[in-house]
Amino acid sequence: MDDSREGKESLGEGSCSGADAQEEAPGSNITCAEHSLPLRELYPYIRCGLCNGFFIDATTITECLHTFCKSCIVKHFFCSNRCPNCSIVVHQTQPLYNIRPDRQLQDIVYKMVPCLEDVERARMCAFYKERGLPIPKPALSMLPVKLLKQKQRDHMPQSVFTIPPELDVSLMLDFVGAEEGIENYKPLERKYIRVSGEATIRHVELFIRRKMELSPNLKVDVVCGEHLLEQCQSLREVQSTMGENALQDGMLVLQFGLVLPTQ
Repeated sequence: MDDSREGKESLGEGSCSGADAQEEAPGSNITCAEHSLPLRELYPYIRCGLCNGFFIDATTITECLHTFCKSCIVKHFFCSNRCPNCSIVVHQTQPLYNIRPDRQLQDIVYKMVPCLEDVERARMCAFYKERGLPIPKPALSMLPVKLLKQKQRDHMPQSVFTIPPELDVSLMLDFVGAEEGIENYKPLERKYIRVSGEATIRHVELFIRRKMELSPNLKVDVVCGEHLLEQCQSLREVQSTMGENALQDGMLVLQFGLVLPTQ
């Protein structure tokens, strides 16, 4: 929903517990006020950095774990592949592959901000009615607790992470010479990646350069087995040409080394 988010903040200007005005709990020496915390102190954790409103459809980037409203981050990725908070490259070509819904955080926001869930649901229904579109069924987080538990029993648990069919090649990138040390360069933090078979060795080199922050005067050689690969070769071509000898546990093993400039 990209309509104006006016009123999202005003819904929760009280305390997060909503119990400031209640009397002391029976049988306890601790008042409810002592358990209360002004909601504004939690704003950095429950508000989107793009629209500055409370999270709606909280969605987290898997690369850096920063969270935004789903509509906000999807719109952002139309013009950039970097995280709005830390500027890390989320994905070279398809950043939407690396975002996941954060149902638990969204449930926390709905419990902390009174009426936010009902208001957002009403606005969503009005949005679809104005356009003559069928109203989508509520997400699991909007369902009553009893119905939610029933649905969880009816369906077998599935993995949250699904691999798009376009990403059909699994890679292991092995940094040759890292054990001996090459200046200050260290191996990749994540050397296992899943990419499209249409990607070329040039794409792999660009990925390595960006992740390791290599200077342009460094040369990157990519090798499979004992064969130095050409930049124009696709990964699917390399995998079919090298055969089973290039695979390890179903992954295509590519070794790369850095050629330092001559002094």
